[in-house]
Amino acid sequence: MLRFIVRRLLQAIPTLLILSILIFAWLRALPGGPAGALLGDKATPAKIADLNHVLGLDQPIFVQYFKFLGRVLTGDFGNSLSSTQPVLQEILDFMPATIELSISALIIAVGLGIPLGYLAARFRGGVLDNVTIILTLVGVAVPVFFLGYLLQNNLAAPLGLPSQGRLSTGLDATNITGFAVLDGIMTQEWDAVWDALRHLVLPAFTLATIPLAVITRITRASVLDVLNEDFIRTAKSKGLGEQTIRGRHVLRNALLPVATTIGLQTGLLLGGAVLTERVFNFRGLGYLLAEGIERKDFPRLQALILLGALVYVLVNMLVDVSYGLIDPRVRVR
Repeated sequence: MLRFIVRRLLQAIPTLLILSILIFAWLRALPGGPAGALLGDKATPAKIADLNHVLGLDQPIFVQYFKFLGRVLTGDFGNSLSSTQPVLQEILDFMPATIELSISALIIAVGLGIPLGYLAARFRGGVLDNVTIILTLVGVAVPVFFLGYLLQNNLAAPLGLPSQGRLSTGLDATNITGFAVLDGIMTQEWDAVWDALRHLVLPAFTLATIPLAVITRITRASVLDVLNEDFIRTAKSKGLGEQTIRGRHVLRNALLPVATTIGLQTGLLLGGAVLTERVFNFRGLGYLLAEGIERKDFPRLQALILLGALVYVLVNMLVDVSYGLIDPRVRVR
């Protein structure tokens, strides 16, 4: 298994290198180049030339790239044009909110999607199956921001749930790690834990809707495929119990495509978080990215794009590892 993981890590390196080249090229394709983007309305040919010299942008292109790569590897993304703070510090400050929201959404999507998909396949053609198909189609079709506004305006007040922010204003909660729920547990401030969980309900459900629908449909289709396989009929003919067949043969073999789907949906959560965090004023990386786009904050955008790609690569590597755990034959391929 260790050799399998190392092989997947080595395969991820070329992907990240190619992406760094694309980011490097994107920065130099900006109108006026990076210097022109940094100067904005104050850009003049003389000022652009001076800033190019200061930033080393008048050096050979290969020298520039390797310096750029060196800064990226050390976490030096420069300062944000919006806040003048180091971009890395901004990311570290806002990242816990997005991780907390994404994990909550993923728990909802996986925790409901796999059982729903399995039950829909088991009772194919029944009421549950038909209702599941309709709901998953609606879940995929409804835009995230629209669903967020619907929940915010129609469910927040009746259910007594907060519709904005991560914690209630005026709540004296200790901040240790930036993770509101974890900090409350660590300090045993149970009122802060409960408040943070209540703030997570609506945005997490909003963000989970599309992954939940996709995971449910893929699980249903995968289970139906496995149920029609010859080895299932063989297992039944040998007199194996229904519970044994479902758990050992059906569900385990159906999980490979489901694992792929979970990995892809996890990588796409950042895109959904941009809209969800804006609707619910949930200040995470999605909020930071949206603000960076509005203000043309290129150092911030560069760092967030690279971070998103890194997360996507790592998630897919974990999916590959899960393949090896689910089906040992994958490890030797």
